[in-house]
Amino acid sequence: MDEDLNNVPNGQEGEELDNIIVLNDENGEEIEFEFLDLIEFEGEEYVVLLPHDEEDDADEVVILKLEDTDSEDEESYVSVDDEDVLQAVFEIFKEKFKDEFNFIDE
Repeated sequence: MDEDLNNVPNGQEGEELDNIIVLNDENGEEIEFEFLDLIEFEGEEYVVLLPHDEEDDADEVVILKLEDTDSEDEESYVSVDDEDVLQAVFEIFKEKFKDEFNFIDE
């Protein structure tokens, strides 16, 4: 994803599941994700998210960098352009969850 995504203020996320978060894309459209993990890498924090779209069977995760904002009720997530960072964060995620997910190497 090439757009910056901002989290909806706390308390407005999907209430049916605690691990579902709703992000707004650059056009203000809401997108639901399942929160899988928070990974720390080289002093930065990254979230690993799974798009929560029943029509999409791809099961590809989205990795976004967590950025601080001025508001305590809101977090900001930005896309990561560095393929090496994305791969490193994904490898950490795969190692942590190797017993819970069936990863397919391409």
